Amino acid sequence: MKIFHRLLKPVVLGALLTTTLALGMPTAKGATMASTSSGAPSSQGCPSLLQHTFPKLQDDAPQPLCQYSGQVILVVNTASYCGFTRQYDGLERLYDRYKAKGFVVLGFPSNDFGQQEPDSNKKIADFCRNTYGIKFPMFGKSSVRGSDANALFKQLGKLTGDTPSWNFHKYLINRDGSQVLSFGSQIAPESKVMTEAIERMLKQTPK
Repeated sequence: MKIFHRLLKPVVLGALLTTTLALGMPTAKGATMASTSSGAPSSQGCPSLLQHTFPKLQDDAPQPLCQYSGQVILVVNTASYCGFTRQYDGLERLYDRYKAKGFVVLGFPSNDFGQQEPDSNKKIADFCRNTYGIKFPMFGKSSVRGSDANALFKQLGKLTGDTPSWNFHKYLINRDGSQVLSFGSQIAPESKVMTEAIERMLKQTPK
């Protein structure tokens, strides 16, 4: 019986939500955090998941992630010389399609996989702007896996139990940081599973 092309139904077990694709296909995992976990807001109303600051790709200016509090956030580790690099197009279209509703894409270039992001921040920024017209926020190159992973990716991996295995892994965070879903590289930005997850989160009211 051929099952490799079928999408299995999501399974919800308590706080854990897992969407599994059949044999040979990427998976999407999610963890719903309790109110006392790292998703709890600080006195300023910013979830601790977003209490990190990273340099802006274009000029290294410090960018606090708390500025995106209250939005649905798609975090992506990117690379300029990867078979998935064309996903930049879909990511920018997603950003343009949903940004007015409170959605943002955050790009984190990384050279962790196949040395496919070897250039300087300036060259990466020029490539993103000139080749794909990227307008969503991008941050300076950093590691996204292992002991050298940046603080956000360490936290996202711990919360979901799922760490990037290649470029263009995606984490979707709801408005109050209480839910994170993880999507493998092969999940296209404009795929049905991705857009439906985004639209569900956009409809949620922050706690």
